[in-house]
Amino acid sequence: MKESPYSFDSFKNFLSENFVLVLLALLITGVGFFGGSLWTENQLLRAGGSKTVLGATDPAAPAAAPVQATTGTASVDDDAVLGDKNAPVTIIEFSDYECPFCKRHYDETHVKLVEKYIDTGKAKLVFRDFPLSFHDPMATKEAIAANCAKEQGGDSGYYAFHDEIFKRTTSNGTGLDDAKIQTIASDLGLNIGAFTSCLSNPKMAEEVQKDLADGAAAGASGTPSFIIGKSTKDGVIEGDLVVGAQPLVTFETLIDALL
Repeated sequence: MKESPYSFDSFKNFLSENFVLVLLALLITGVGFFGGSLWTENQLLRAGGSKTVLGATDPAAPAAAPVQATTGTASVDDDAVLGDKNAPVTIIEFSDYECPFCKRHYDETHVKLVEKYIDTGKAKLVFRDFPLSFHDPMATKEAIAANCAKEQGGDSGYYAFHDEIFKRTTSNGTGLDDAKIQTIASDLGLNIGAFTSCLSNPKMAEEVQKDLADGAAAGASGTPSFIIGKSTKDGVIEGDLVVGAQPLVTFETLIDALL
């Protein structure tokens, strides 16, 4: 009697004769699955996605479900204020000039926040430095440079320099260099001699380090991080803590609830 091609013995013979091919097929399938998972995770991270960190969402995503914020406390310290100093709501931003997500926030959300809340006197912004070590030395150099601009031009001078950094940098620690920082200072009409001297002033570096420490104590786990709360006489703000380049709706939800 002829043996069925579907018998168990036939199957064993097939495996024996084609073991290498079967093993190779299984390996290819496994590698393909694993590689696809890694690719998906990489794309999620590139888009700002994360399962655990606020701020990992893509600002272009639908705005129907804003991220739930936690809380934090920080002082406005002596840092530059954008807007009416008597505004009822204070936004403290801990940020890194070389952080790509900070640049995304500036490009996509900052201007809208200024138009809707800061220019209208509803909120004020206090920018505090939070340069990440892997974006140094430029992140810290840019933070010091903006503070040196404040030495000459006050708060408005600070934010003029702040804006130019974010407009010109390409981020990730190599967005600007020393020459480009000097160019910004020149373009803004600063006294270059005084500016250059200020860059090496230890007090400027100490100011940046204080901001870093205060941000860490406030719960900033990434950049940009924001504390949004009601303004106080002593400048200590206790409010919602939001981390990441969030869409405008996240800020609208939190600020509107305080007005």
